[in-house]
Amino acid sequence: MASRVIPLSDHRLRSSAPMSSSVPRVPPLDHAPVGLLRDTLGRPLRDLRISVTDRCNFRCGYCMPKEVFDGDYEFLPHASLLSFEEITRLARVFVAQGVQKIRLTGGEPLLRRHIERLIEMLAVLHTPEGLPLDITLTTNGSLLKRKAQSLKDAGLQRITVSLDGLDDAVFQRMNDVGFAVAEVLDGIAAAQAAGLAPIKVNMVVKRGSNEGQIVPMARHFHGSGVRLRFIEYMDVGATNGWRMDEVLPSDQVLAQLRQHFELLPLGAAAPGETAERWAYADGGGEVGLISSVTQAFCGDCNRARLSTEGKLFMCLFGHHGHDLRALLRTADAACSDAQLAGVLAQLWASRDDRYSQLRADRSDDAGEVRRVEMHYIGG
Repeated sequence: MASRVIPLSDHRLRSSAPMSSSVPRVPPLDHAPVGLLRDTLGRPLRDLRISVTDRCNFRCGYCMPKEVFDGDYEFLPHASLLSFEEITRLARVFVAQGVQKIRLTGGEPLLRRHIERLIEMLAVLHTPEGLPLDITLTTNGSLLKRKAQSLKDAGLQRITVSLDGLDDAVFQRMNDVGFAVAEVLDGIAAAQAAGLAPIKVNMVVKRGSNEGQIVPMARHFHGSGVRLRFIEYMDVGATNGWRMDEVLPSDQVLAQLRQHFELLPLGAAAPGETAERWAYADGGGEVGLISSVTQAFCGDCNRARLSTEGKLFMCLFGHHGHDLRALLRTADAACSDAQLAGVLAQLWASRDDRYSQLRADRSDDAGEVRRVEMHYIGG
């Protein structure tokens, strides 16, 4: 049987614009742009999420369902991926324009060979004020036990682990590859021992699949120093078969938790914070609720996303990527850093994305432009 190739950028762009339009125009520059960028809604650029691979060793139904990402699925060839040097160069430009936090994601970022080297390269970057970056990484935890110390030694500061349940049968059904929950818990313990803190654990709650794990997860991580966050099942991409009736609203998650714990509201930890935070009244830590479906937080979204092959997306639910890799690999003359900064300033200044706020007004029929897939730009 012939390999099935699904070009991750091309198929989205065909319905909206020819491929050439994805390469940003380089504006003329009289001087190098400075930071403090604002989009059309006044939102600053502070957070950059970098996908380092489109591959994952899990087949979670809400992200990479096995019926789509099967043995015949052809992922991007290595030559298409941004090199560590290219990622670092772009990161340097973003930092000069106001980015303070970089999150490495995927796919599963720990599948990218020598990921520690990239972390070392990013760890030496500083903001224009001379402050170190907040460098973090999101992982499914499958390789964390063996890599936690080397990640910390390379300069990684914090880590977020995706874990959708403690019951082994539920968790293996969710990851769909038979991976045991004990291995992820061992990885979390290794990360704590290595000093990757604070550790966050993200649980995607899907009605009919794992809502019975909400309270057991809270009990397990209560008092552990790990910050547990519950995420509403999101309509990212087109392969996960998302339906609204499979979303368990965060207010129902909170109601379950309050039957067992006394919780006190906390303020946002930082501007653009996606989680509504609650503290255990007994001092046992905190939980968070990310309500990306029922309570849109577009109003202060300060995040940009860079795909594994160098496409810049301004929204998690975006459908059109801006090809920065083409500007790095131009045959005649690659862009200077000042020109790249000008491109970024131009793109961010025109940003008006607020998909979640407009969701109720949009149809989800066959005519809608296909959105970018979760594994391609991370969560």
